[in-house]
Amino acid sequence: MALDPAFIGRSYPPTDPYEVGREKIREFATAIGDANPAYTDAEAAKALGHQDVIAPPTFPFAIAFRAAGQVVEDPELGLDYSRVVHGDQKFQYSRPVQAGDRLTVAVTIDNIKSLAGNDVLTVRGEVADETGEHVVTAIMTLVARAADVAGE
Repeated sequence: MALDPAFIGRSYPPTDPYEVGREKIREFATAIGDANPAYTDAEAAKALGHQDVIAPPTFPFAIAFRAAGQVVEDPELGLDYSRVVHGDQKFQYSRPVQAGDRLTVAVTIDNIKSLAGNDVLTVRGEVADETGEHVVTAIMTLVARAADVAGE
């Protein structure tokens, strides 16, 4: 059954704060193979004008995706997560994420459409620091694949 477009615009409460640690940034940079010293060396980051090490640009995916769990698990929406694949990801930054940030994410369903029998869901995560200042907007597209003819 197709997702109801009436859910477009539905917002969910902000997550509890996530404290960005130097080690998490280092682990993430290592995992993606990015050796930029601004991700691992505080002095290198300070030389670039930052207060501490900064995170790679895709780092907020981890916390935004967790926040999007509120959408995925919303029983009223009725999304079958066993059929979901990640379709796209975009980030719009006000400033880099840095070690010591305490970030919250508030998610909103921006769009729902049907494409070739698949449900395409766009979820926007507004990431803010503990003062409420915008840090980054994470926009993800989730695709719930259509059931096959056999009713799977």
